[in-house]
Amino acid sequence: MSVTKDTKTGKWMSQIRITDWQGKTVHKKKRGFSTKREALEWERDFISRNKGSVNMKFGDFLQVYLNDMSQRLKHSTLENKRYMIELKIAPYFSKMPINEIKPTDIRDWQNSLTSYRDEKGNGYSQTYLKAINNQITAIFNYAVKYYDLRENPCHKAGSIGKKNADEMSFWTKPEFEQFIEAVKDKQLSYTLFMTLYYTGIREGEVLALTPADIDFDKKTITINKSYQRLNKEDIITTPKTPKSNRVIVIPQFLCDCLKDYISHCYELQPTDRLFPCTKYYLSHEMDRGCKKSGVKRIRVHDIRHSHASLLVEMGFSPLLIAERLGHEKVQTTMETYSHLYPNKQAEVAEKLDGDIKIP
Repeated sequence: MSVTKDTKTGKWMSQIRITDWQGKTVHKKKRGFSTKREALEWERDFISRNKGSVNMKFGDFLQVYLNDMSQRLKHSTLENKRYMIELKIAPYFSKMPINEIKPTDIRDWQNSLTSYRDEKGNGYSQTYLKAINNQITAIFNYAVKYYDLRENPCHKAGSIGKKNADEMSFWTKPEFEQFIEAVKDKQLSYTLFMTLYYTGIREGEVLALTPADIDFDKKTITINKSYQRLNKEDIITTPKTPKSNRVIVIPQFLCDCLKDYISHCYELQPTDRLFPCTKYYLSHEMDRGCKKSGVKRIRVHDIRHSHASLLVEMGFSPLLIAERLGHEKVQTTMETYSHLYPNKQAEVAEKLDGDIKIP
């Protein structure tokens, strides 16, 4: 290590050569420090970062963590993770050494999130708070597992938020019929929302569909990809989970709707995107359709819940709904939609009263 002062400029320079955690020799030179203290601090951070030491600042560790995750996560998943971390976590902890962050620091950060209110007096949703907390917990778990951090301070601090929203928003069938009538003036919008409501597929899945994915003879749609718009670029990825690769049987009226739409698409090729628009377009058309029809505004994703609630009302089993929605586990379906299933306890008692004869 060497920190020297340039007599001509009055600035400090650091030259450093170390062996990193992979056994490679790393040489680095950096100029332009105003003080010797700044140069020495940069050296300490550089050594910690390259030797994989938990003395490194949280901000430096984030780069190590995200670089590793970039080799293991889908691009869209990584970008969503990065966005949440950089917006809600990094500003609070970035200058703190990771091994000096205590449970009380985590709780102070959690309190700042739970007490936040926007100009309309609204705070973050419980599910969003849970998602942010999951991210910081994962970062510290990574530090414990791979960098020998003694313990994860998030475990003692406890969690915030809830996995599932207290109240699920969805449309009943009459509400959807009222909405779909309002967007019938645009065939693209009409066909998109018909497909979403009567299949329950995700936004990214519907926007990735091609004519080749539809088998009109068998009345099926094959789901095997997902669409994202990232950094002004259209990206097609694999679906969210392995179970998301599935074949969905669709009703005849939806077949007819899709056929009619395709017949009006100029020179549409089998591998072209069937709906060449973005999630922004879907959200904009939701706004327009709700305003025009008077139906309550729900998220585009809630149309998926609306499809599930329709199936529950029609009496279909959680297993069938899980397969149709592409859930990894039936338990996920039950946890998400259990409140929609009618309580059968009274019916059980009545049947037992009628069938059991006590001598």
